[in-house]
Amino acid sequence: MEKYVDGFLLPVPKANIEAYRKMAQTAQTVWLEHGALDYRECVAQDIDNEGAGSFSAAASAREGETVVFAWITYASKAERDRINAKVMADPRLASPGCEDVFDIKRMCWGGFTTLVGN
Repeated sequence: MEKYVDGFLLPVPKANIEAYRKMAQTAQTVWLEHGALDYRECVAQDIDNEGAGSFSAAASAREGETVVFAWITYASKAERDRINAKVMADPRLASPGCEDVFDIKRMCWGGFTTLVGN
């Protein structure tokens, strides 16, 4: 059966990367405890290459911001839906503060079936 992946792309102020890392570490723990197969958060290093589209542009990153590319892997879409329901009810993620770290309205996310890979 093909796996299911939620993907994310978002701009984060460079000054907030450490605060974002702490939030992401908590989120990783929660998602994995509830059954996600993999949870990754990556910060941009080499993303705007000549002759190709720009991650900075795709994320609408402004001066002083960097780009985070992240994904969570699940066994299936049904598992993703089950796990996300538990995650959203988990009190560890209920604490306020994400709006102080990044603008969630500028985050892009979506669900994907795997085309290649295991």
